[in-house]
This record gives sequence, C-alpha cells and structure tokens, in this order.
Amino acid sequence: MEEHTKHQAVIIGAGLSGLVTGFYLKRAGVDFRILEKNDRTGGVIRTYREDGFVYESGPNTAVLSQPEVRELFESLGDRCEIELADQEAKRRLVWKNGAWQALPSGLLQGVKTPLFSFRDKLRLLGEPFRKKGSDPHESLAAMVRRRMGESFLNYAVDPFILGIYAGDPEYLVPKYALPKLYNLEQNYGSFIGGAIKKARQEKSERDKKATREVFSVKGGLENLIRALTDAIGEQNILLNAKEISVEAVESGYKINFNQNGESKSLSSVKVVSTVSSHEVPAIFPFLPEKTAATINNLEYARVAEIALGFKKWDGMPLNAFGGLVPYRENRDILGALFLSSFLKDRAPDGGCMITVFTGGFRKPELVSLSDEDMIKLIGREVKNMLQLPEFNPDILRIFRYSHAIPQYGLSSHERLEAVEEAQKTHPGLYIAGNLRDGIGMADRIKQGFELAMEIKGKV
Repeated sequence: MEEHTKHQAVIIGAGLSGLVTGFYLKRAGVDFRILEKNDRTGGVIRTYREDGFVYESGPNTAVLSQPEVRELFESLGDRCEIELADQEAKRRLVWKNGAWQALPSGLLQGVKTPLFSFRDKLRLLGEPFRKKGSDPHESLAAMVRRRMGESFLNYAVDPFILGIYAGDPEYLVPKYALPKLYNLEQNYGSFIGGAIKKARQEKSERDKKATREVFSVKGGLENLIRALTDAIGEQNILLNAKEISVEAVESGYKINFNQNGESKSLSSVKVVSTVSSHEVPAIFPFLPEKTAATINNLEYARVAEIALGFKKWDGMPLNAFGGLVPYRENRDILGALFLSSFLKDRAPDGGCMITVFTGGFRKPELVSLSDEDMIKLIGREVKNMLQLPEFNPDILRIFRYSHAIPQYGLSSHERLEAVEEAQKTHPGLYIAGNLRDGIGMADRIKQGFELAMEIKGKV
C-alpha cells in the first residue's frame, strides 16, 4: 500500500456493521477502505469445526427481524446460504423451582403454566385497558410491573432479557433497548392489543421478509463473514491496522494508523466508526472531551460463553431452543442454547452441541473465574439442570468477553444526543456500531445498509 491514499469513505472496524456498509458501498461504486485492528474480519463472529462438531464464539443465532437481513442474503447469492431453525426453536424453557417449564405460546398454555401467579393471570385480562405510561425513561421492570405484574417480570421478561442482553430489567429502558415493545404501548396503549392490531395490518412484500424466524448460516455464521469479505475484496480491507487516530482536516478526514510496524495514513471525505463506545475517544481525539465521554457512557455486560460438545447425550431431551434461568432462581448460569436441536450438522449423530452462558450484568465476577473453576461451575450446573449423570464433554471451549453486550439504559438519551451533535458539527462523520440502533445481528445489517445508502447519496 502507498504511504498515503485518498478515498471517498473509510470505515473503521470490520465487524458485521462495517462489512455490510462496505458491501453496499462496493455495489454502489463508492471508493472506500475498511480498517480493522485484528488479523481477521468479523469481530466476535467466528465458527469452529472440531471432531464432528460445529460451534460459534460470539452470537450463535440471529432473528429475521428486519427485511434487510433477507435482502442481504439475496444480494450475496450463492456465496452463502441462510439456515432457518427447525420447529424446535419455537419451544423455549424457563427454570423455576428446580425444574424446566415451557414458556407459554398460547392462551391455554398461559392459563395452565406454573410460571405466573394466578393473580397476574387474571390481571393480564385488564392489560389492554390500562393507561399507557408517560415516562419515556421508565425502566423495563417498572413498565412490566405496571402492565403485567411481578410474576411476568420474573419468569417471562427477566429470562428474555437475560437471553438477549444478559442484562437487568431494572436498568434497561424500553425506549432504547426494546423500542418495538415501547411503541406498542405508546402507539396502541397496550402490549396485547397493539400486537393483535399490528398482526392484522396488511404488510408490504418487503415487510413480509421480516418473519422473526431464528436463523443461522449453513456451515456456521462465519460463512456470512467470509462471503461479505470476498464480495468486498481483500484489497479494500486493511487488517492489523493498529493505533487508529482520525484528524479533522479542511478536505475531510485524515486517518493515521500503524500496520506491520509502518506508519500509514488515508484521506477521505467520509469516515464511519463501527467500533465499541469505549474505543471512540482515542480514535477521534478532535471530539470535545465532554462529547467523547458522553458517547462512552455505555455500560457493557461481561459474559463467558462455554461451548460443550457431547458425542453421546445421556441427559434430558433437548427438544427446545434452549433454557433460560431467571435471576431470582439464584443459579450460576444465564441459560443454555441447544444448538444441535434446531440447526443441522452441529454435532455427530446421537450427540449434541450446547452453548452455556454465565456472568452477565448482574454477576460479572463469574467471567473472571479461572478455567478450572469455570469448568467446575459449568459441570455442576449442567449435570443438575440438564439431568446428566456425568459431566464428560468431548468438546469444552471457554470464550470470555469484557464488552459483550451493550446495555441501553437511562444514559442512552444523552449518548444519542452526543452522537448527533458530533455528526452535525463534523459533516461526513458517522458514529455507528452497537452503541446505537440495537444489538442484534439484524440491527447491525440494517444499520450497515442504511449507512451505505446515506453515504452513497452524498459522495
């Protein structure tokens, strides 16, 4: 590479957001480069194949919650193929009083389930008639207590939040963390009534692509990363770009970095950040200290992810998506994902592939356990909760993340305002990534598409 090159756009970070942005810029004919500090693309998304097992680090699955997801796979063509989860994925288990209970999927199951109190089941009948909330910064816990009751919070919403955010309903604010749920109440006055009315609304053909099905990629999620990387072209992605620092100059931006011991720089009219919030201040030193600190006000859940492969499974039937463990049950795992139950070719015949999660926003200290203590903890919980006579997995891999999942709490309002102000003050600057617009893979794909379309229209 030349010592200094000029481009229409530079993207910092080759995770999913950065790659999708680059993919659509390439299709639009925009000249760009992606800078990535690591020696590979994809961020935490990585697939491992070992002794007949296929397992992931980072996300294991995603949800078809945005039409942009389906459109991305359509655009990639035969480079990679989406894999929709089997029907087992619709069955979700919740731990209560020493046993797994199926999360109700219909009215009759909802009446019979021991997960919720009789009082709250009756109280639910009045949910469509309750007054909508007036505090946009109300916590998720307060909203659910107000509309549905304590037992629904403890045994439906809390495990759901653990599965998505590894978070705390008392901390998360629905307006930012679960905007679709927040808008149901604000637009329709009710969760139940709003969901029914939305289901009856006629959808466009594009909206129908957002089926909300669980999906992965045939052969593992890393195949999506490889497909995007190949489509972008390796010449447009600069790996091992260390010490990235951006200067605001008269013609746009100058991006300085170190690659393989050499100092290099790029110039561009547009610069897109897709890195985590804690990296923003160092990369953009021209931002006012208060603005950078506010953008970096985001808390992250620490999570340990443990991949377990068994060539022969002797425990309980794993005919479900997985099991979630409410915080009030005081166990040492957040839940377990039964990956081979709903995705093909993830384990040898007769075996299984399970992913267990521990730590989270309320028990971050567990992530720091030694490997020996972590294995003891996971073995104890898996034996007891999944009815396994002996804990002797054929595969056991531990992945730890200190900045696993951003927590969209009360500070989100200030952070989003600071991002908007920075972008307004510095035209051509885009501060994106998981510090805004949602945390799921579908959110990252939608964000990347929208960034590319905006940049395309301005270069």
